[in-house]
Amino acid sequence: MPGRTVGKRNRIRIIGAVAAAASASLVLAGCGSTKDTGSAGTGGGDGTGKVGVILPLLTSPFWQSYNDYVPRMAKSEGVDTLKTVNSNSDPSQQITDINNELNQGVKGLVVAPLDSAAIEAGLDQAERKGVPVVAVDVAPDKGKVAMVVRANNVSYGEKACQYLGEQIPSGKVVQIMGDLASVNGRDRSEAFRACVKKNFPKLKVLEIPAKWESDAAASQLGTLLNANPDIKGIYMQAGGVYLAPTLQTLKSKGMLKKAGQVGHISIVSNDGIPQEYDAIRKGEIDATVSQPADLYAKYGMYYIKAAMAGKTFKPGPTDHDSTIVKLSSGILEDQLPAPLVTKDNVDDPKLWGNTVK
Repeated sequence: MPGRTVGKRNRIRIIGAVAAAASASLVLAGCGSTKDTGSAGTGGGDGTGKVGVILPLLTSPFWQSYNDYVPRMAKSEGVDTLKTVNSNSDPSQQITDINNELNQGVKGLVVAPLDSAAIEAGLDQAERKGVPVVAVDVAPDKGKVAMVVRANNVSYGEKACQYLGEQIPSGKVVQIMGDLASVNGRDRSEAFRACVKKNFPKLKVLEIPAKWESDAAASQLGTLLNANPDIKGIYMQAGGVYLAPTLQTLKSKGMLKKAGQVGHISIVSNDGIPQEYDAIRKGEIDATVSQPADLYAKYGMYYIKAAMAGKTFKPGPTDHDSTIVKLSSGILEDQLPAPLVTKDNVDDPKLWGNTVK
């Protein structure tokens, strides 16, 4: 998503001191052979025990799909999960949710952070109790996690820029941004902006800071279109929350023209949900970057089981078509593939959005 942060943006006071780093152990086969203290699990057991799974929200089709995948992937990876918990777009609630799961005695946590900075308080709580954490979709700015399971969000912004730049020789384009308190929002926004400046200088970027909120996207887009009726392209950073309000706003102004028609506004999205694919087939939007909800669930389970067994990882290629990279924070991130989907490949049965019933 969205990725995605909606609602309160409270900064959480970091609770207590950080515990000592965990003991080292051998890495999981296929992911390198040296320990990395930035990615060490705090486990050391046999990889068993209850695992808590904390969702950021359930108002987006993307996160609804991820939630559906969790029990299936947990079963396939041999992980015993509790019922998922929805933090309902509230970063402070997410810290409470983490604490509640820890009080239930979980041996591992898989968390999709709402706020890259605020999540540190929850990570500190988990580390003090020796419970490893895998972050999904959003990387924390600080704090200890065994792995971040995420696609390359810089690539999202670059792919959107490249597609729009090739379709539109010059003119105004809008990027409907996510929350800049989230690394996802920052990565996508900065990458799109930089790519346009470098490669397509005849495009002028107008920006909407919508904070992953559908209402904010709709109202600000409406205002922007009133002042700039000559807009030629739109980049939506999260189709799960921005697709419906964007199409509805364009339709209400008589500006929703199908691809190939005069006046069509080229639109690129992020997420890869079925609704985006339907919109591509109808010619309402042109492309989306498929964020892998299925693989987020699969490798969230994969890495938490490894971390609970005390296994560690190092940067480099994996055996599942991705690359583990070391972030500036020292945290390791498994960057999963996220393909661009257009009318040419929208019916590919391998895309997770085509497998959702």
